[in-house]
Amino acid sequence: MTAADTPTSALDADQVREVIPHGDPLALFAQWYADARASEPNDANAMALATATPDGFPSVRMVLLKDYGPEGFVFYTNGHSRKGREIAANPNVALLFHWKSLRRQIRIEGALSPVSAAEADAYFHSRARDSQLGAVASDQSAPLDSRGVFLDRYEAERARFADQEVVRPPHWGGWRVRAQAMEFWHDRPYRLHERRLFQHSADGWASTLLYP
Repeated sequence: MTAADTPTSALDADQVREVIPHGDPLALFAQWYADARASEPNDANAMALATATPDGFPSVRMVLLKDYGPEGFVFYTNGHSRKGREIAANPNVALLFHWKSLRRQIRIEGALSPVSAAEADAYFHSRARDSQLGAVASDQSAPLDSRGVFLDRYEAERARFADQEVVRPPHWGGWRVRAQAMEFWHDRPYRLHERRLFQHSADGWASTLLYP
């Protein structure tokens, strides 16, 4: 063995082995998501959603993934909220899943499109009735004089819909992120992390490893 062949550190086989495979990123997401749902103590479907104004001013918040598949990743919110207004003005967004116990994260970038009214109705009415009433009562992101004002509105909506199905507000709905890029990150010892970026084109998905 020459000096050039001599290892510079005692990395074992597990450190050298790649753990993020090339292939279908949507199938890999499904596998990692299933692992997270089996291991995370709370809200394995929590994801950071980053939006921006047309001028490029960003904002980020946590939302919940409610559906996913080949067509994209779905969440629901009030269209009059800050994120709703930013989505309407600029549909390009980013998502981030971070599963601390698994030491994994996934970044997703893409453009949004609204889900159908039928999909929004179905999800809205799958929620707890009190959650439905809260969505009707809330002017999400608008200034609020006191919590009591909001709770009074909530009680008024409870009375209004006492003997009937709660009607989904037309501005409350769902959005689907169609992924154009997906980056999978896996923690490795000594910060020698593994990252693989998948990018979509007319020819399908292509991937490459990234330096950590």
